[in-house]
Amino acid sequence: MTEPPGRRERKKAATRQKIADTALRLFLERGYEAVGIRDVAAEADVAVTTLFSHFASKEALVFERDDDFEQRLTRAVTGRAPHEPLIPALRREIRALVRHCTADGVAPIWRMIDESPALREYEESMRLRHAESLAATIAADPELSRSTTASRTIARFVIDAYSLAREAPDPDAALDEICRMIEAAWAVTSRSADASDDPSGSPAGTAGP
Repeated sequence: MTEPPGRRERKKAATRQKIADTALRLFLERGYEAVGIRDVAAEADVAVTTLFSHFASKEALVFERDDDFEQRLTRAVTGRAPHEPLIPALRREIRALVRHCTADGVAPIWRMIDESPALREYEESMRLRHAESLAATIAADPELSRSTTASRTIARFVIDAYSLAREAPDPDAALDEICRMIEAAWAVTSRSADASDDPSGSPAGTAGP
């Protein structure tokens, strides 16, 4: 008998989580470089093909919340209340992500990432991908009305805010400080957009020559 879709999805999610948890445990116990994909699959009691159906690479096993983080950032834009300013909505989500990534017990994971060139490279590519996805979401929002360049710039700032706050001694204070600067930059893009819409070519709110 065919399993109902809801049950199939729950089983897939459980298998994925089991693989990720097993991989992380092995990496921390033995060292990232010392553990291979086959080791993870054997310990998780799944086929290698099953592992790759959930994770595209060994590095992805460490960043198993990658897609979830990306979706949360874009939903902070699309799911904010009507007329809610963008930066406070993003700040709430970034704060939640930072708290998740600075919770008790995660320091050994970040040490492992910092010590592995492959994981550092993967993290950097992941951050760039998240920034591009966030930029596209900002640019597509008709209420925000920003250029592609402005959207990409602000998105990069937001992704960097997450990394800088996560590494700071006081993540909450660091995030507040960084977001004040991002809000100032966002306000500048608003004035620039208004000026570009002025047919006289003069800065918004001023008289032409």
